[in-house]
Amino acid sequence: MSGARNRRLAWLREAAAQRILILDGSWGTVIQDYGLTAEDFRGKQFQGHAHDLTGNNDILTLTRPAIVRDITRAYLDAGADIVETNTFNSSAISQADYGLENYVSELNERAAAIAREACDAASTDARPRLVAGVLGPTNRTASMSPDVNDSAFRNITFDQLRETYREATLGLIRGGRPTRRCRFPPTSTIPAFARSISTPSPTSMSSRSRRWSKAASISC
Repeated sequence: MSGARNRRLAWLREAAAQRILILDGSWGTVIQDYGLTAEDFRGKQFQGHAHDLTGNNDILTLTRPAIVRDITRAYLDAGADIVETNTFNSSAISQADYGLENYVSELNERAAAIAREACDAASTDARPRLVAGVLGPTNRTASMSPDVNDSAFRNITFDQLRETYREATLGLIRGGRPTRRCRFPPTSTIPAFARSISTPSPTSMSSRSRRWSKAASISC
């Protein structure tokens, strides 16, 4: 653990004991305000991609990173102590709808790096800024059947959920070692548990993995 990270964690514990910490707000509605076109989502990198990428806000990390930086900075300027990564749908399961499941590692790594860079620029010794790496719920659930005629049917397995969260988390760690923030609705307890046990250690993938077994453990 780096000295800078140690100092951020010490500040976090002290500040949280004294006041309510401020997390950033909605990303989706802010992105809508930009009035982006299909070409904006595609960027140069995905001009010839076979799928429509409109509405894939996470891909903006690669195609329009300036927008992601602007939103992050705006929340920091507004007083946020913690900002989230633009990775709510950056899992293989969610990105498969756009044919971009092979970009999951890159999406998470770049999003974490953008957020970390913005926080470093806004931080002071008296008030560091923290990053929350978001692991979204995906568009499937292992806790209920999508088929009303077959209550035992599932369109996703526990192991698939665990693997997709592991891949996403490794990307977040490489990009900036952010605080992990698992976002999920009340019905998604199984995906949440899959997230909690899939997260590897940032330094040793085996010896320290149990320290990373909580769904919102602090790492940045």
